[in-house]
Amino acid sequence: MAVVSKDTPLAEIVLRKYEKPHELPKRDLVKKLCLSLGLLQPGDSRNVVVDILFVFLNSKSKKAYSISEIQELVIGVRKQFKQELHGIAESNIRRQIRRLRELYIIEKVTTKYRLTEKTNLSEIFNEKIQNFILSSIVSRVKDYVEEADRRFQL
Repeated sequence: MAVVSKDTPLAEIVLRKYEKPHELPKRDLVKKLCLSLGLLQPGDSRNVVVDILFVFLNSKSKKAYSISEIQELVIGVRKQFKQELHGIAESNIRRQIRRLRELYIIEKVTTKYRLTEKTNLSEIFNEKIQNFILSSIVSRVKDYVEEADRRFQL
């Protein structure tokens, strides 16, 4: 009996390259960051993930927030930047937080959420995304490339 492999990825990440971030307003900078990390699709109007990440980055104390606190802060940010109040339902806030957790940007501490290890994004990116997620994906892709070379003798 043949072994059937599932086409469900064990991990995936979307990275996009944009122009250098010169003099962007803070919310626009967070939006480009979300686009760069694949958290937001180009042209997507459903961008509440931008405001969720903005809340965490804007927190001077790097404190942990409950879902209801995040929701209230996101509403305030959206009003401040004159964004429509779409996507602010608790279920959507939870879904977007889960996506940020999958990239190890946000972590759960008991029933609250904060930036991973109360650290900055550069450290999170280097340790979690570049060294952990990307290196494991690149390593597995190399396994497939080498196996294809071996089997097809190119």
